[in-house]
Amino acid sequence: MELILIFTGVLVGALSGFFGIGGGMILVPLLMLLGIDIKTAIGISIVQMVFSSVYGSYLNHKKGSLILGEGIWVGVGGFLGGFLGAYVSTMVSSQSLEYLFLGLLIFALYRLFSAKIKDDGSVRVLNPMVLFVVGAVIGIFSISLGVGGSILLTPILAGFLHYPIKKAVSAGLFFVVFSSVAGLLSHLTVGHIDLEKGIYVAVASLLGVYIGVWLKDHVSSSKHKLYLVIMYSVALLILVKKLWF
Repeated sequence: MELILIFTGVLVGALSGFFGIGGGMILVPLLMLLGIDIKTAIGISIVQMVFSSVYGSYLNHKKGSLILGEGIWVGVGGFLGGFLGAYVSTMVSSQSLEYLFLGLLIFALYRLFSAKIKDDGSVRVLNPMVLFVVGAVIGIFSISLGVGGSILLTPILAGFLHYPIKKAVSAGLFFVVFSSVAGLLSHLTVGHIDLEKGIYVAVASLLGVYIGVWLKDHVSSSKHKLYLVIMYSVALLILVKKLWF
């Protein structure tokens, strides 16, 4: 099982760095396929997200693709929402969480598919309080499902706010830093973290993150969007298989 978890960590870390996700939208369904129940899988996923998002955001900042200003406001909102999200997960059944997760994947896939590709560096400037509220709402829903929030934030930035796709991806991963740390702290208080399995996956994911960020910087924006759509579609199929087959 340890070797499987390590391999899974490297794979999810690479996807995290390349797609700007915490990794939970892929990791949670994979862990469920391995026979781990969804609430334990969510806890393991949150540990992995802390590691991958901090390291990936550091790499993105060094490469100049991370906009820190607006990201801070969204992130602080995400921290508050993420802290509350862990308590939401204790009040909702596993089946309800699975169907909510399915709905989020469908929404994200639609927004990414319809987003226009933009390669220049300009972004729409938004009111900090709007960003804070957006971050808080996303944090509540995402951490209760074991995902970092970029599953919703990246499509919103690219599809609604017209961020360049690669900067939206970097901002999405930066958001995960705040929401996942808050989620980890609150999940530890309610006892939903399998730390041993989580550390195996999380440490292995660091190698994957480095590979993923390097790959992201070597593909065009149009191809990056295509790969994002494919990745969300695969995650959707995995979850559908688990729910109905």
